[in-house]
Amino acid sequence: MPTRKPLLPDAARRTAAWCGVLLLAAGVVAVAVWLCVALKTAVTPVLLALLGTALLGPVHRWLTAHQVNRSVAAGLTCAALVAVVGGAGYIVVTALVDTGDQIVASLKDAAQWVIDHFDIAGVADVDDLAENARNLVGRFGASAAGGLLTGISLIGSLVTTAVLALLLTFFFLRDSDRAVHLAHTVAPRGTGDLVEAMGRRAFEAVEGFMRGTTFIALIDALCITVGLLILGVPGAVGLGALVFVGAYIPYLGAFLSGAVAVLVALADRGFVIALWALGVVLAVQVLEGHVLQPVIQSRTVQMHPAMIMVALTAGASVAGLLGMLLAVPLCAAVSGVIGELRHGDAASDGTGRAVPDGS
Repeated sequence: MPTRKPLLPDAARRTAAWCGVLLLAAGVVAVAVWLCVALKTAVTPVLLALLGTALLGPVHRWLTAHQVNRSVAAGLTCAALVAVVGGAGYIVVTALVDTGDQIVASLKDAAQWVIDHFDIAGVADVDDLAENARNLVGRFGASAAGGLLTGISLIGSLVTTAVLALLLTFFFLRDSDRAVHLAHTVAPRGTGDLVEAMGRRAFEAVEGFMRGTTFIALIDALCITVGLLILGVPGAVGLGALVFVGAYIPYLGAFLSGAVAVLVALADRGFVIALWALGVVLAVQVLEGHVLQPVIQSRTVQMHPAMIMVALTAGASVAGLLGMLLAVPLCAAVSGVIGELRHGDAASDGTGRAVPDGS
């Protein structure tokens, strides 16, 4: 009996198969994102707790290595987190409150300088720009923070989320030794080792990102603050605090905080000092890109800038400011899992058996 000729050529069938795989993957991702948005009241504290656990993991491991009880170590670590975050938050908020009016006034003067020197007075008005900016910030802030706990005030929502995240961080730290057993329990038969390896790689990527970003943000903020103080730019401490907070949003945060510092210098100290402030900002960015990033984050997952920008855009569209803060760590975790899968494939032969070392 003659063999039937396929209806489609091989190339078309392979293309159709890949399209089916991509559609299936996109559907799974869309459902996962929809579930996270629908359950954001519960998902947000969990994600924040995972970030806190990744940041505090080395401290907890150091305490347990010195024979401290796991529960006591987790409690001490969380207490240190509250003290550090509370102190840093107090410093940042105080600096921004004390110099906020001055910074806003300087930005307004800088906008007026740009309008006057580029002869666009008939196109834009500073007061209109300021009002539009306030309205935009209000809408963006509402979209970023609203809906955490429906029917509860914003302050109550933030406090509740922070308390839940802190409690989850405590339990994640205390029970981290059980994660391996849990991975083998929930994984399908025969895949426990792979699931464990992927989980370790993802958590190591997030841990490295959080630790490295915090160190880099602190160094950037100190360097820019010192430079602005030397130049006599008003509100230097508040601008440094803005740089520290913005560093957790890669590229975009550094660009916006640096632009604000240069505009404040332009308004209060003139064009020459603004150029010096721009030089300070660029020098810090060069130091970060060529020294701090390779040294501090050399062992973490390195992501292409285009991937980071896409992740930031997707995070902002899904959850506003909170999505931008969580997008890059999640992307780092996914990159770590993909890297582990590729490493596993490279370590096996075509039949899926592990290739022994030295063969």
